[in-house]
Amino acid sequence: MHTDAIFAGFGGQGIMLIGQMLAYAGMEEGKEVVWLPSYGPEMRGGTAYCTVVVSDRPIGSPILDLLGNIAVLNRPSLEKFAPRVKPGGLLVINTSLIHVDCEREDITKLKVPANDISMKCGTTKAANMAVLGAFVGFTKAVELDTLDKLLHKQFERKPELIGINMDVLRRGFTLGDEAAAAAKS
Repeated sequence: MHTDAIFAGFGGQGIMLIGQMLAYAGMEEGKEVVWLPSYGPEMRGGTAYCTVVVSDRPIGSPILDLLGNIAVLNRPSLEKFAPRVKPGGLLVINTSLIHVDCEREDITKLKVPANDISMKCGTTKAANMAVLGAFVGFTKAVELDTLDKLLHKQFERKPELIGINMDVLRRGFTLGDEAAAAAKS
């Protein structure tokens, strides 16, 4: 199993965190991983993205022109990265902030109302977890239980955030899992 992805959005949306969590989950499961961050000139509000590769075989290079999976949390990221999804690949779209559709017909589009899910769970700051959950639910790149353990470790100094983030992550996972099942049938 080889899963490559770009997670992209504005700085401050937690893009690097979800990329790291996916990479750390892969490491916990004994897989080969690469996490490669990229920031715009500003930390908050500028473009931020990271490339993550999780594989059961050695990784030749994390630099790829076309990727199998891309998750975008804002419209500028959709416009920049949607063309880089290889045919047959997956594009996860945060429909809470992106109100246009990707015109490509040769890819799977997983629409996730990430900010809405986060708000329903009681916070405005966990939309990234909905996207990560949906991505993992669809791709099965890592196990949800592994992410659960990492989430507990990530927020051990703020235990009040664990439950909310886990709820958002699980709701996203369910969306991704259901979309994967529908795609197979």
